This record gives sequence, structure tokens and C-alpha cells, in this order.
Amino acid sequence: MIQQETRTITVAHSPDSDDAFMFYALATNKLDTGELRFTHVLKDIQTLNESAQRGEYDVTAISFHAYAYIADRYALLPCGASIGERYGPIVVAREPLPPDEIGRLKIAVPGTLTSAFLALRIFSRDFAYEVVPFDRIIDVVREGRCDAGLLIHEGQLFYKKLGLHKVIDLGEWWYERTALPLPMGGNAVRRDLGPALMRRIARYLRASVRYALEHREDALRYAMNFARDMDQALADDFVRMWVNDWTIDYTARGRQAVQRLLDEGAAYGIIPQRIVVEFVEAD
Repeated sequence: MIQQETRTITVAHSPDSDDAFMFYALATNKLDTGELRFTHVLKDIQTLNESAQRGEYDVTAISFHAYAYIADRYALLPCGASIGERYGPIVVAREPLPPDEIGRLKIAVPGTLTSAFLALRIFSRDFAYEVVPFDRIIDVVREGRCDAGLLIHEGQLFYKKLGLHKVIDLGEWWYERTALPLPMGGNAVRRDLGPALMRRIARYLRASVRYALEHREDALRYAMNFARDMDQALADDFVRMWVNDWTIDYTARGRQAVQRLLDEGAAYGIIPQRIVVEFVEAD
């Protein structure tokens, strides 16, 4: 029997509990992937969005906003998405403010290629902003350096305990506007790997997500290594928000939501041109 030569696939994703949870099976060798070896690179999402434009990794987590700029290099995998049904990124401030005040505020944002930033720009094109690392946004708002902050990670769950007030939940607003969930990010695979290998990677990622959901306690224990001082209950809540049925498969409605978000971005001139979203189909 001829032994196949080992091939390494680089997988880049953020060092967050939800990504760690969905990649648990691949990262800890719970799946038989044959001659393929998956090596994991951990970077914040803004860095990944930028590196994707250079095609640095075979598989990368990506904001859907950023996908508009890398669609020539990458296709979206049909699993691994973070999609919120009637919830999403939250703009918070030190004092209660109505959403129609956003246009006069300076807002700390986690990156201009994030889907959260795209959704906020669709809501209001007039606000000033400062790019701040996502895990510093709450501090920047509390210190008064910015009037408000756009939260995309676990701060969504505990900002009230820190005395901050919700200005708008963009997931709620998006649902009222479109009757669709708000898609935040997914996983993309380099097109030059070829259709067969792209489909195979899609199968393994879907299997990894399913394994984590079926072995939740073990996967959550692993994810706690990436939970940034969250207790287990809070980390579990965060993972449930962003690793769910949408993560196993977008479904037609989830795919429609991604296309709608990018279409609106193009219609408002936030994205230079309309992008037709392409998905790899797992066998």
C-alpha cells in the first residue's frame, strides 16, 4: 500500500472561544483527515481580513464585509459561519442615547473591514470613528476617548455590568429592516487549492463543528483556554450565540442574508462593486 505524502493546510482564525469551539475537533486531532494536517494560526479578525487580501492562508476566518475584497482569491465554505438571528453587534455609550444620535458621535470600531462596521455604515454614513482593538473598545468608551463603541465579542454580554448603555443592536435593526439574520463572519478557502480539495476541507470543517456540538462539554472546556477571563457560564452563552445551526449550514436563508448585506453595502457605495457570493459545496 502506497502511503500518501502529508500535506499541510493552514487554518487561520481568531483566538476567541467561539472559533476555538468550532475548530476543537480539528485542532485536537479528533477527526481522521488522512494525509491532510491542519495547522492553526490565531490572529484577530481585522488582521485576518487584511492577510486574506494577500492570500496568506489556505483557510481563513473572514468578515463578510472583507469577503467583498477577496472573492477572486477565496470562496466561502458552507459551514463555520457566525450569524445572529435578531441579535448582533451592539453600539454602547456611557449615557442613554437614541439611535438617531449616532451620526454625531465618534465611535470606537474594531476594524473597517468587519461586518459590524459595514452594518453600522449602512445604518448611518455620517459618524466619525476610530479603529481600536476589539478587546479595548469598552475601556476606550469608559475613559471618554470615544463617545460610543461598536462591540463584536463577549463585551456584548456584560457591558451593562460596566455601566454602559445600548444605543442600538444592529442585529435587531437588521431583522426589522430585512426579516433576515445578520451575518458576521465565515470561513473562506483559497480557490487555487482546486475544487476537490476545497470540498474535502468543507467536509472536515462541518465534521468539526458537529463534533463540538455533540461533545459540548469537552469542546467548551477546550474553548475556555481562549475565553479572555470569562467564566464558564458566560463563555457558554457566548458560544451558543455564535456556534449554532447556522454554523453547520447557512441554509438558503443564511446565504440570502450574506448576499443582501453585501448588496446593500454596494448600493450605498461602501463596497466598490456588487459581489456575487460563491460557496464551496461539501460532498
